[in-house]
Amino acid sequence: MRDMTTTVLSVRIRKELKEEAEKLGINLKEVIEKSLEEEIKKVKMEKMKKIIEEALKSMNMKEEDWIKAVKESRLER
Repeated sequence: MRDMTTTVLSVRIRKELKEEAEKLGINLKEVIEKSLEEEIKKVKMEKMKKIIEEALKSMNMKEEDWIKAVKESRLER
């Protein structure tokens, strides 16, 4: 179950953007939450990729070899 605790976020946007969104019935809260969730996921993936790349470098292992090893270990299960 998701924690439903919320916080207030105050941002300034161009007035015409807000007015146009309201005219079109766009739920700003939903749009902002979805966009923020996607950006968080993207940044986490980028950080994970850097960590993996650094680990592979320190092990003198190519990315392709690592992917092959992961796939093989999955097949062994």
